[in-house]
Amino acid sequence: MPVTFTFGEMLSARSVIGSTLAELGKTHDNLWVLTPDIGATLVEFQETFPDRFLDVGLAEQVCVGIAAGLAYDGNIPVVSGMLPFLSMRALEQIRTDVCYPNLPVKIIGTHGGLVGNGGSTHYAVEDLALMCALTNMTVTSIGDPLMVGEILRQSMTMPGPIYIRLAVGKKDKVLYEEGQHDVRIGKGIIAREGTDATIFTHGTTVAQALDAADELAEDGRSVRVVDMFTLKPIDEALIAQCADETGGRFVVLEDHLAYGGLATRIADVVADRGIRLAAFERLGIPQVYAGFGDDEELRNKHGYGLAATVAATRRVIAHPSWPSSH
Repeated sequence: MPVTFTFGEMLSARSVIGSTLAELGKTHDNLWVLTPDIGATLVEFQETFPDRFLDVGLAEQVCVGIAAGLAYDGNIPVVSGMLPFLSMRALEQIRTDVCYPNLPVKIIGTHGGLVGNGGSTHYAVEDLALMCALTNMTVTSIGDPLMVGEILRQSMTMPGPIYIRLAVGKKDKVLYEEGQHDVRIGKGIIAREGTDATIFTHGTTVAQALDAADELAEDGRSVRVVDMFTLKPIDEALIAQCADETGGRFVVLEDHLAYGGLATRIADVVADRGIRLAAFERLGIPQVYAGFGDDEELRNKHGYGLAATVAATRRVIAHPSWPSSH
C-alpha cells in the first residue's frame, strides 16, 4: 500500500495563516485582515499592510459587522480569532450581515473541538452544526497545517463566505506529502486506501484515524481513511463511492458533538440518496460539557479516543453484509 501521509513533522497552522495572508496581501490589494484581539500571528500582515489591518479588541460581533461592511465596499475581509466566540457570540452577525447578502467574508480560527484545556466555555464543539445550518456558508475543518494556506488561497475567488476551523494551531502534524493530494474545497481526500471499512473524519482526528487504521492493519484489516475536510458542500460522490468499495461499513470520527456535525451530514446523504449501508457508527462528544483535560485525555474519557475508534471499526467490519437479494 502506498504511503500517503507522514508523521513526526510538526508545523504551526497559525504561522501558515500569517505567512499566507501576508503573501496574499501583495496580490490582492483589497484583502483586509481583522481580529478580535487574537492577532499575534498576523504581525507580518499588520506590519506590511497596516492600513488594511484592524484589531477591534474583544468584540467579535463588531469584528464581523465591520468585515461585512468592508465586503459591501468590494473588499475581501478575513476575520481571524477563537472559534468558540466567533461561532456563537457573533452568530447573528454572521447569519444576517454576512450570509444573508452572501458576502465574501472569510472566518478562520482556532480552538475547534476539545483542545487547549480551556474548559467548556472555551471549546468550539457546536460550531460545525451552527455553521452548516447557515445558508450560503461553506464549512471546512482542517487537520494538516499545510492545507490551511491552500484553502485560504482558493477562498480568495469564492463569491460567498467560508468558515475555516482549526485546532489550537500551534503544533500540528503534517499529514500529507506536499502536492500528493488534489486539495479542493468541496472534495474529500482519501488519506489512506482500504476495502473493509471507511473511517470518515476531519480536523485533528484525521491523525487518530490513521493511527487506528495502522493498528487494524496489524490484524490484516484494510481500513480506508477519508479526510472530509469540507463539511458543506459535502462530497456526496465520495460517500457513495466508499459505500460501494468498503462494504457499506462506515465509522465517523470527529472532535465535535456526535450529532450535528460530519456524522449527521453523512447520514443525511445516505438517507437522501438511498445508499445502503451494512453498519454505521458515529464517534464524537456526547451531550455533556466536557470539562478540563488535554485533548487525548478528553477523547478517551468521552468515548472517541484511539481505542474507541479501533473498537468501533472492528464492530462495523464484523457486521454482516446486506444479503445478495437486497
